[in-house]
Amino acid sequence: MQVLAAAVGFSVLGSVGGLATASAFLLLGDGLRLRLIPWLISYAVGTLLGVALLALLPEALRSLAPTAALGTLLAGVLAFFLLEKLVLWRHCHTGHECEVHTSSAASLVIIGDAFHTFVDGALIAAAVLTSIPLGATTALAVAAHEIPQEVGDFAILLRAGYSRGRAVTLNVLSATGGILGALAMVMASQTVPTALPYVLSFAAGSFLYVAMSDLIPDLHRGGLEGGPMKQLLLIGAGVLTIVLL
Repeated sequence: MQVLAAAVGFSVLGSVGGLATASAFLLLGDGLRLRLIPWLISYAVGTLLGVALLALLPEALRSLAPTAALGTLLAGVLAFFLLEKLVLWRHCHTGHECEVHTSSAASLVIIGDAFHTFVDGALIAAAVLTSIPLGATTALAVAAHEIPQEVGDFAILLRAGYSRGRAVTLNVLSATGGILGALAMVMASQTVPTALPYVLSFAAGSFLYVAMSDLIPDLHRGGLEGGPMKQLLLIGAGVLTIVLL
């Protein structure tokens, strides 16, 4: 019961925590928000890389042969590539460069976000089932990369004609997918406990894909005052956060 509560609690922290922080950005002007988002993206890159390579993958390697662990990581990268191609998992961090502005397409964003949080909740729960500290670091990484993404989702919904209140409500509803994902993972682990190391490797692959395919290209497009050195320092701060936890 304690593990279940921790899994659900950390999944809420990862999805709803990032959503709550992103909601606060609605109170900021467009100019300030666009200046802050690249900073958040840099930090999120560090947390995702840190969790994937310094926490999840080493833990998986405790139980799996290197070929099995790295093969599952590769499967995670390819699976999330396919999901993004199918628009089940889409990342937009400002709303200004996204082409999804119609009401029907905005609804698709909400559906994709619900699936996104479901997967995040399952991955966080898998980390919690391994150890509480690993669950905490995984939840932090999820929350960090949720913030810029949720800001982009809010911008899309607002441009599609939704009110701020309705946009927040829809995003909160989609965030509950994280709780369902956590519950599903806990139940699945009781049936197939030997699958847990594979889930950790798969999670590492998913985090690497998000960091290197979605977030780092945004940094290459510029937008952070001070250039690459500040980006590198913020990425380092994200990695250091994971190491210290």
